[in-house]
Amino acid sequence: MSANLVIEARGIIKDRIGGLMRKKTRILNELELKVQEGEVYGLLGPNGAGKTTTLKILLGLLKPDQGEISILGKEVGNLQGLAQIGFLPENPYFYSHLTGSEFLDFIAQLFSIKKQERIKRKAELLKLVKLETYKDEPMHKYSKGMLQRLGIAQSLINDPALIFWDEPMSGLDPIGRKDVREILRDLKSKGKTVLLCSHLLPDINDLCDRVGILFAGKLIAEEEVKNISKDGSYIGLEEFFLTKITEAQSHGTT
Repeated sequence: MSANLVIEARGIIKDRIGGLMRKKTRILNELELKVQEGEVYGLLGPNGAGKTTTLKILLGLLKPDQGEISILGKEVGNLQGLAQIGFLPENPYFYSHLTGSEFLDFIAQLFSIKKQERIKRKAELLKLVKLETYKDEPMHKYSKGMLQRLGIAQSLINDPALIFWDEPMSGLDPIGRKDVREILRDLKSKGKTVLLCSHLLPDINDLCDRVGILFAGKLIAEEEVKNISKDGSYIGLEEFFLTKITEAQSHGTT
């Protein structure tokens, strides 16, 4: 892997075969993606562009049909590499009979974090996501926004170097979104690398160093946010996104 690259994907192809006719649908089409150390990278695209599939392949949850991937200088799925990764899926699953504190403890044990460190990390993260008051409540009593906050906390339990967040603002009210933006800025100040998928362009504009636009399984454009939104408004990013998607549609990108 090249120096300072935390994520490097080359020529990634992923097909899905389904239905009675066993029809093949190409989800990722020779995808190329590079993310630098310490960068907050926003992966944008319309529904069905392949964003979630991309994350799953980078995490080793799905295998590509073709292509090469390096994550933190290691092969995808390497245990040492996985120990340095945090992940918040778009639709996280929680064991609803557990309390928030018990769930974080369970996740910490998966990373073999020792008891005293687990206690410390749980307390820090519950405070960070503002769930201290509810830490002993079973999760079936949590609102969607509270579950999302807990999902963010579990993605940070191992103090990861690389963080994958898929729609982290889902279910959050404006206060929750503000809190998450502050968390992400703090992660960035600590040199963490974040790959962020979101449809909320104001948040992407505010938080990301660079964006890539995925359409029909291809990365059709990349640019630094500062070059797109020179006045700080997300409108420039919106126009950039819509222009690139329209161009790709007119050219019949597949």
